[in-house]
Amino acid sequence: MDRPFLRPNGMVLGAPDPRRLADFYERLLGWPRGADEPEWVTLKPPGGGIGLSFHLETDHVPPVWPSRAGEQQIQVHLDVEVRDLATGVAWAEQQGAALAAFQPQDDVRVMIDPVGHPFCLWVAG
Repeated sequence: MDRPFLRPNGMVLGAPDPRRLADFYERLLGWPRGADEPEWVTLKPPGGGIGLSFHLETDHVPPVWPSRAGEQQIQVHLDVEVRDLATGVAWAEQQGAALAAFQPQDDVRVMIDPVGHPFCLWVAG
């Protein structure tokens, strides 16, 4: 069998309130909304590419960072390129993110979104 057409077109984050989490990422990234339903919201990057979606998870349990045995594990995290790390951190905090207590690298900052998903800010070399 020949490989059929397959192309990822988005990443989905679960949240107890998808619109609230989409609000955060909309402010953080400046991406416009596509779908906007109580249980499903999408953000699309200008110029195309992989977007972000948010779906309702009424029993959402935030992952633990750093991961620990027996605790809710991280399933995925976002890497977000910034031009200046300090400015990126300040902007993310202003939008509602928190700086994670544990920072494993000097040139990356792990941030926590409003429902507990970690994401990393980094500067391309």
